[in-house]
Amino acid sequence: MAQQKTHISVVAIPDAVISTLGGIYDVFNALPAIAAIDDSVPTPTPLQVEIVAQSHDSVPLASGLSIAPHRGIDEVIRSDIIIVPSVLLHDGWRQGRYPALVAWLKERYEQGAVLCSACSGLFLLAETGLFDGHECTVHWAYANQFRRQYPEIPVSPEKPLVVSGERQQLISSGASTSWQDLVLYLLAQHTGPTAAQAIAKFFALQWHLEGLAPYAPFMPVHDHGDATVLEAQRWLERHYSVASPVDEMVTRSGLAQRTFKRRFSRATGLSPIGYVQQLRIDEAKRRLERTRLPVDEISWQIGYEDPAFFRRLFKRLTGITPGAHRRRFQLSPAATESPRPAGIAGN
Repeated sequence: MAQQKTHISVVAIPDAVISTLGGIYDVFNALPAIAAIDDSVPTPTPLQVEIVAQSHDSVPLASGLSIAPHRGIDEVIRSDIIIVPSVLLHDGWRQGRYPALVAWLKERYEQGAVLCSACSGLFLLAETGLFDGHECTVHWAYANQFRRQYPEIPVSPEKPLVVSGERQQLISSGASTSWQDLVLYLLAQHTGPTAAQAIAKFFALQWHLEGLAPYAPFMPVHDHGDATVLEAQRWLERHYSVASPVDEMVTRSGLAQRTFKRRFSRATGLSPIGYVQQLRIDEAKRRLERTRLPVDEISWQIGYEDPAFFRRLFKRLTGITPGAHRRRFQLSPAATESPRPAGIAGN
């Protein structure tokens, strides 16, 4: 008797981003073709992947393109893995638009399905209530909004992949292409590590082993309602490199030091010195990416006279060294070359 395949449902909703949805589907769907050229990939494939939607009708996606699902959710009474791909949030996530889909997700979960989000797909899964109290990750650009809408779900946007739940049934991946981490994790679990490596090589997929902190800009909270703290933040954005910036903020606020620090931490989620460090390192990232200044010079410009301390702090906050950050994010020389005039052929 043939072994039952692991069924994967990739959910299509009008908010979905086609690149993530299509990428996830294409990788899983390509297993038979890769198995034909690499015997480390099992054959017959142990996975069956389908695109599912609220109905069998074509779904217009966020990009303006449409996709035809294989089945509507009322036809899918069993699914082992359900993946909600990235969604595009123009004006924020509006809850309550997909009640039938949320109910279906909860029913499949109760039957044992693993629920997965790629990037901002976590917003839909959060409506099930199943992620409450479980750590997750989401695109760093949406993290503050997610915290406001779902304060009961701890979110760590610096992590590319978070596996939670008593039976590891709640999985989330972070910003954009960290859907690759999600897919590689699932492949390793269901086809084996060697096959996952082979598939990663075929598609040039990668694990974001160093985390997503190098990619994420510092996004401070400003809508906390504390005018004194907001004024201090605005001042610091222009004077982050001064000596003793925390003392300067305390003096300018007119508050006692302990009171200021308590209010600042409550409003921003960071201690004043932690906030200064995030602001300075964020500026250092930009200068590493956009200039050829030596690392020691950048350290001095942002307020650190000790380059060794700056290097240690940079690695602690981003996961990589300043030099590695520059190599990773500076544009390729080919991208910075002036384009040739039209009509002039190359040599």
